[in-house]
Amino acid sequence: MDTTEQFNGTYFYGGLTNLSAGELYFWIMIDVTAEHFSGTKDIIALVAIYLGQNTVDVSGKLNGAWKGTSYASVYSRKLLRDYRLPFRLPTWIQNPKNPLQIKMLMTHKLGTFVGRTIPVLGWVIMAADVAEIGWKTTAKYNLLAHKEDKIW
Repeated sequence: MDTTEQFNGTYFYGGLTNLSAGELYFWIMIDVTAEHFSGTKDIIALVAIYLGQNTVDVSGKLNGAWKGTSYASVYSRKLLRDYRLPFRLPTWIQNPKNPLQIKMLMTHKLGTFVGRTIPVLGWVIMAADVAEIGWKTTAKYNLLAHKEDKIW
């Protein structure tokens, strides 16, 4: 989509007229986001995040442990039950009552490591998507915006 200057320093973009610099950036971001999320990688990331949520009730948790486990953890432990590593690997778990509270635990069990790593991979993919969308939006905006409206 091309942009042209309108009267009083406003922009034209994608059929929208009289856009401010901020509005131009917003509509470019909408276009870049729509183009970005056309693949299956992001669906896989969302599924990984969902499967890693502590939504499965379990009994036998130790005192102080956060309640629940995830589908990813249940199935990876079943599939990889017999694999014990000679060293410990870091895993991260999220408090189901406070999603911003995360703690790291070490484990020798491959199934536990895999189950707890699946949602982390989903979050990493989503964070990379956000960074890429921001970068592409800013680059495209800077190509279209006037010198005084450019970012950086």
